[in-house]
Amino acid sequence: MTSIIVVVLILIGLIGLVGVVLYNRLIRSRNRVDTAWSDIDVQLQRRHDLIPRLVAAVDQYAKYERATLEAVTELRAEAMQMADVSAKGRAEEKLSAGIERIIAIAENYPDLKANENFLSLQNELVETENYLQFARRYYNGSVRDYNTMTEIVPSNIIAGWFNFSMREFFQKKSDDAANVPLVRIGSVE
Repeated sequence: MTSIIVVVLILIGLIGLVGVVLYNRLIRSRNRVDTAWSDIDVQLQRRHDLIPRLVAAVDQYAKYERATLEAVTELRAEAMQMADVSAKGRAEEKLSAGIERIIAIAENYPDLKANENFLSLQNELVETENYLQFARRYYNGSVRDYNTMTEIVPSNIIAGWFNFSMREFFQKKSDDAANVPLVRIGSVE
C-alpha cells in the first residue's frame, strides 16, 4: 500500500515538474514576442520621425505636390495611432505606399534628388526599412514559436489554464523584401 502511495506521489511530482517547465517555457516565449514587438515599435517610431523631415524636404521643391504630401502626413498619423497588430500592419502598408509616392515625386525634381539633406533622409529611411524588415522577421518567428507552444500537447493544457492566448503576426500583403519602399540613392538617369 505504501509503495502505491509513493508511486502516486512521484507521478504527481513529475506532472508538477513538467507543468512548471512548460509554464516557464511559455513565459520565456511570450517575453520573446513582447521584446520583438518592442524592436518593431522602435523602428516604426524612427520611420515616423523621418517622415515629417522627408515631407518638408520634398515640399521645398515640389510645391505642386501638396495633396500627396498631406496624404502621407495623414497616413503617418493614422499609423501612429494603431495599437492592434493587424491594424497597424495595414496602416504601415498604406504608409509605405505613400513614402513610395514621395520618392517618385522626388524623381521629377533633379535639384531635390541632388540635395544632401534629401539624400541623407533617403539613406536613413532605407536603413530604417531594413531594420524594420529584420525586426518583423524576428517578431513573426517568435510569434510562430509561441503560438505553436500554445497549440501543442501538453503545453496547450498549461497555456489554457493560465490564459496564454495566440498572438497575431505582423505582416503586409506580401511579407517579403518587396515591402521595402522603393528608395533610390543618388541620381539615376
